[in-house]
Amino acid sequence: MTTAAPNGCRSNLDSRYHRLCDTAESWGIILETFAALGAVTSVALMLVLVALICKVQDSSRRKTLPTQFLFLLGVLGVFGLTFAFIIKLDGGTGPTRFFLFGVLFALCFSCLLAHAFNLTKLVRGRKSLSWLVILGLALGFSLVQDVIAVEYIVLTMNRTNVHVFSELSVPRRNEDFVMLLIYVLFLMLLTFLTSFFIFCGSFAGWKRHGAHIFFTMILSIAVWVAWITLLLISALDSMWDDTILSTALVVNGWVFLLFYVLPEFLLLPKQRNPMDYPVEDAFCKPQHMKQSYGAENRAYSQEEISPGLEETGDAQYAPYSTHFQLQNRTPKKDFSIPRAQAQPSPYNNYEGRKEGS
Repeated sequence: MTTAAPNGCRSNLDSRYHRLCDTAESWGIILETFAALGAVTSVALMLVLVALICKVQDSSRRKTLPTQFLFLLGVLGVFGLTFAFIIKLDGGTGPTRFFLFGVLFALCFSCLLAHAFNLTKLVRGRKSLSWLVILGLALGFSLVQDVIAVEYIVLTMNRTNVHVFSELSVPRRNEDFVMLLIYVLFLMLLTFLTSFFIFCGSFAGWKRHGAHIFFTMILSIAVWVAWITLLLISALDSMWDDTILSTALVVNGWVFLLFYVLPEFLLLPKQRNPMDYPVEDAFCKPQHMKQSYGAENRAYSQEEISPGLEETGDAQYAPYSTHFQLQNRTPKKDFSIPRAQAQPSPYNNYEGRKEGS
């Protein structure tokens, strides 16, 4: 027995897609509109990011571009996953929901964590990580959730039963869904704490990047606490479960775009600020040189006169020279042993005849 198509849907449309066009359940139409707009915005920002690669003058900011591109891919997936929650739960959407929800959010939060970790080095005047290391950290952190999700899907489906998710009881399904995201919750907490330490550095230029991650994590944590609380409330009708989860996806996706991606894009074309980096010769400058007198650079001040030279009025004192003053050098003493020398002979000019003959 087939159900009649609701208002706004075609008569031959499958019943599981009715939420996409049912005017009586307008939440599906509203959410898919915002999800589609977010997906288009994500694609546009990815194209803009590719175009800005040659215009980014700061090498430290340029090194985060691959990770931010990967972050936009994750955000695009979050908006796309919203449609899997608007469509009714069945054998096709069940594995997709349980697998991609945690994987996509783990990817996004891992990119934020890798960026925050790099900022903790820059804000303290240390050298930035390479783009390959930052990208590797993001992929490495997210890979853990991939392994967890694959193991759960395989064990729950028992290899072939894709309808097991729709056959589970509602409380059991919601509890498993939340338990599967424990590692994602850990990533959120770790990213939030790491972004907090960015404000402890001495180079204030990088703190603005940290503020983007900080406020993004605060709002994301608030969204997650809200949807987990609503999902686990037993008094709430289970018909609202898909609405809660799809709303959480759309809201968190726009939080990523508005509070992290767009502010970061505004900073990318800016020129390199020398105040954001330590002085180049700071590591070569002697820090523990013992000074014989005065303060630093007193050798270049006219008032620097040694006590002894000021009183005697040494004419060889140079006020703009270094503190190694000119002094009269005493001649070196000769400690060589004198050698014996032969006296000239009176017969050197004798030729065998008398003088005058």
